[in-house]
Amino acid sequence: MKRYHVRLTEEAERDLVDLFEYIARKDSVDKAYDVLEKLDALILSLVQQPERGHYPPELNKRGVKDYREVHFKPYRVIYEIIRNHVVVLACFDGRRDMQLLLERRLLR
Repeated sequence: MKRYHVRLTEEAERDLVDLFEYIARKDSVDKAYDVLEKLDALILSLVQQPERGHYPPELNKRGVKDYREVHFKPYRVIYEIIRNHVVVLACFDGRRDMQLLLERRLLR
């Protein structure tokens, strides 16, 4: 089975920090660590079969098929596959205005 190299952009790393801080503030530090741990595991799982992710619907309806996503509901990890690399571009809470976030981050 082909293995990929996974890399997070600085923006995606900042997204994870922001999510952690928000969850810690609104819920608890324990919950924030739990969510971050599950997102990390999800991201690391992309070393195998990153093609399993689907196209983000907000981009797919515009005909953009350069990006994929996987979920740990309600959180969405957006990434791009470039040869044998998976580049994680964003980690968002899917309850936010995803159309706007994705347009700002990926379609600039």
